[in-house]
Amino acid sequence: MRKIVLNLAISLDGYISEIDGDFDWIRGDGTHELDTDQQFAMPEFIKNIDTVVMGAKAYKDCGITDITDYQNKCFFVATTRSLKVEDNVEVISGDICSKIESLKEEEGKDIWLFGGGGLTDGFIKNNIVDEYIIGIIPVILGKGRQLFYGDHESIKLRLVETTITEGIVILRYVKR
Repeated sequence: MRKIVLNLAISLDGYISEIDGDFDWIRGDGTHELDTDQQFAMPEFIKNIDTVVMGAKAYKDCGITDITDYQNKCFFVATTRSLKVEDNVEVISGDICSKIESLKEEEGKDIWLFGGGGLTDGFIKNNIVDEYIIGIIPVILGKGRQLFYGDHESIKLRLVETTITEGIVILRYVKR
């Protein structure tokens, strides 16, 4: 069965972007002395997904559909507004959680819950995220768009992998 995987980078204080959507701060500190032998392989992750789910702000801010590695992926963008989109993008309004959860039953690869916080909050509150991959970037932003909105039931997780690259700690959790 396909999995819904939340894979995002956050600042040490829990923000996924600056207020204006900028994410130029997502980079390591340039040091390698604490790097782990095992490394998180983003290209391998991308090979194992065929669907990307994001909110309208994330879609507009990141320009991900223009990147060659993503052009054969199916995108779902959650919004209630009219939005000009590429051919491989479907706009969804309404109950996006149910729509994406139903995709788990279909043939295919994993589903990447890309963001932003408003979109991911519904998936977290409905406890339908199967795996959390969180990269903690060595920066404190002080303000921005947050990942976790709170006000949901406790979700127990099990840590299955940790890697460090240039001060970026990547934690991979699955539900217990």
